[in-house]
Amino acid sequence: MVLSQPGYSFLSGFLLTACLCHSKLVCEEGSGPTHESLQAVFDLQPFRPVVNLSSPTIANLSFTLYAVLGVNEKAQLLTTFLWLRLFWRNEFLVWDPDECDGVSRISLPVKELWSPDIIVYEFVDDDVSQACPYVYVNHTGRIRWDRMLRLVSACNLEIFSFPFDVQNCTFTFGSYMHTIRDVRLSPALTFNEMSINSKQYLEASGEWELVDLLGETSILKFGIDEWDIITFWVVIKRRPVLYVVNLLIPSSFLMLIDILSFYLPPHSVDRASFKMTLILGYTVFLLIMNDLLPSTANGTPIIGIYFSVCLALMVISLLETVIITNVLHHSSMKYQEIPNWVRVIVLKHIANLICYRWPEDVRPPEKPQEDKPESLNNSTGPWVVQHVSQTPERHPNTNGGTISLPELQLICQYLRDLRAHLNSMQKESELQGQWCHVGYILDYLLFRIYLLLITCYAMVIITMWCIWISQ
Repeated sequence: MVLSQPGYSFLSGFLLTACLCHSKLVCEEGSGPTHESLQAVFDLQPFRPVVNLSSPTIANLSFTLYAVLGVNEKAQLLTTFLWLRLFWRNEFLVWDPDECDGVSRISLPVKELWSPDIIVYEFVDDDVSQACPYVYVNHTGRIRWDRMLRLVSACNLEIFSFPFDVQNCTFTFGSYMHTIRDVRLSPALTFNEMSINSKQYLEASGEWELVDLLGETSILKFGIDEWDIITFWVVIKRRPVLYVVNLLIPSSFLMLIDILSFYLPPHSVDRASFKMTLILGYTVFLLIMNDLLPSTANGTPIIGIYFSVCLALMVISLLETVIITNVLHHSSMKYQEIPNWVRVIVLKHIANLICYRWPEDVRPPEKPQEDKPESLNNSTGPWVVQHVSQTPERHPNTNGGTISLPELQLICQYLRDLRAHLNSMQKESELQGQWCHVGYILDYLLFRIYLLLITCYAMVIITMWCIWISQ
């Protein structure tokens, strides 16, 4: 009977397997294992390298987080670069170093050997990292495979506390196909050792720093099958210096300038123009810095709320200036008497509340002054006309002439008009001064309220950031 080619290959593979199950690799004198014996092992590459298929292959895994390449908040992706190390045992690659001239370790191409199908469950993109085609094998059959892995993984990114945010992403390593009956997975190093190694390489790398690397081993159950998995929690923290310098400090300076603009004279139109220019500049600043802010569909970072509230406070400051300008100009131009409730509330209670300092030559008016009858001692009063109105006689002049009564009446009328005009100007000056004090008092009050709002808002923002960081 003549065997066909497939049958012959199967028989030869079976015989080689039977030979390898009960013997070691053959070594040549002065060198390592022979090429023929290694080729026999390479021919068994599709099969799991155990003598007894009922016993599982033990795989050990460890990695070092070398770099955080990018964080995509909108797509919720984390891109990292790992140095991955994987150990397992090939029971067919065993030899005696004494018989092989002391050769205890050799390198072999990984594509010629069976390797466990360990993957990262959160992987969402192609691996474009450089391949490492070789593995190290020692004389006991233990294989070490070092490879580089560019990992693009899904991660639930929380950006509410940006730029003081801390992210906690999960890497889950496990076999894709082999259950615990075939492959058992365990860490090659302790989680603390992996965390120390990662911090050593990542501490001076880019925008992120490693806070901690935690992990645990568990069993994933799906139906009747079970898989060994190792779950790592990578906790990274953003370095906020870039964003503090480029975002928070310029915004704080603009807000400080807006606060100092209250010291401009309130009756000056330049204050309103200055505030409008400041708002325009702040809007341009937000448009320029928009690319630095992360954007997600889950929510808005607190720094975005901070900028929006700062812009709203600037608009409120401009409205306050408009109100004060209207009080100082519109009301005083009409020369209206200050209402009694304004006099009581503003000039009395609010002035005392904010400790308003009245000028030395001005006292707060208690109540509106009523027009009083002219004093009898006033020589320019109309009593002279009334006294001589019933005696139509002429008075001698010192130069020999006489002054008629109509001329005296005309002179008195001119004096009365002049007095009325002077009284009107005095009253207008008093009303204008009173309305100015009303405007000043309201300006001081709104300025203090504005300072209180900004202080409370800054304390709330800082407290929320501190609480988030501590958690």
